[in-house]
Amino acid sequence: MLYTKTYFNSPEKDWVVFIHGAGGSSAIWFRQVKAYREEFNVLLVDLRGHGKSKEMSSLQTYYKEKYTFKTVSKDVIETLNTNDIDRAHFVGVSLGTIIIRTIAEMEPDRVISSVMCGAITRLNTRSRILVWLGHTFKKIVPFMWLYRLFAWIIMPKKNHEESRLLFVNEAKNLARKEFLKWFRLTYDVNPLLKYFKEREMEAPTLYVMGEEDHMFLPPVKKMIKDFDHSYLVVVDGSGHVVNVEKPEKFNEVSMEFLLNHKRYLQQTG
Repeated sequence: MLYTKTYFNSPEKDWVVFIHGAGGSSAIWFRQVKAYREEFNVLLVDLRGHGKSKEMSSLQTYYKEKYTFKTVSKDVIETLNTNDIDRAHFVGVSLGTIIIRTIAEMEPDRVISSVMCGAITRLNTRSRILVWLGHTFKKIVPFMWLYRLFAWIIMPKKNHEESRLLFVNEAKNLARKEFLKWFRLTYDVNPLLKYFKEREMEAPTLYVMGEEDHMFLPPVKKMIKDFDHSYLVVVDGSGHVVNVEKPEKFNEVSMEFLLNHKRYLQQTG
């Protein structure tokens, strides 16, 4: 079972489930918890092999299992069941946005609405080359070298340094075998993202992207032009991880979106 931390407000409040990215942990949301717990019930999740869920990777059940986006998403669904959460808002960052999208595909009624931070919706030429290099050298160089390189390419500027170091420091807790199992998920990314690009989520979705997110912002801009209930906020002076680099702005726009949607549900019954 995944490690979770809950902040229960009241049974009348909606739940918000936070999903971190690959190599991170629920610690990535430390600047959101205080604001969110005032308005919602909050569930923080450490994905398998990450954070305080890392002992899962040593269990026989998971040790030989090939990871897919469905298997890691199923972990989250089982966690919701354990906590008696039928429906929730989801907030994700980076690869966590793909997991939310997968959950919405598997069990659409689970997702009331979603906020996608630094969303990965397509791999451009640069990112495909990066993935190719990773697969080519993953068995001959220390995985942390690869992770640091990826983090620097995705978050290259001085003002991205805090986000970059946060992800790198969290990734140090991953075992090499665990990193390789997660990295193999990149084989599934392109066909999955192509499918998602053609199908909008049923739940209203807000994309919160940094203006300096050079790898992932352009595809999001292009994608939402064809969608009916997906919205985009571009945050000035921020890179890939807006919730860390511009937490006040992220909290403001994301919570307003979720609360407005909740009020809409209440009014229409």
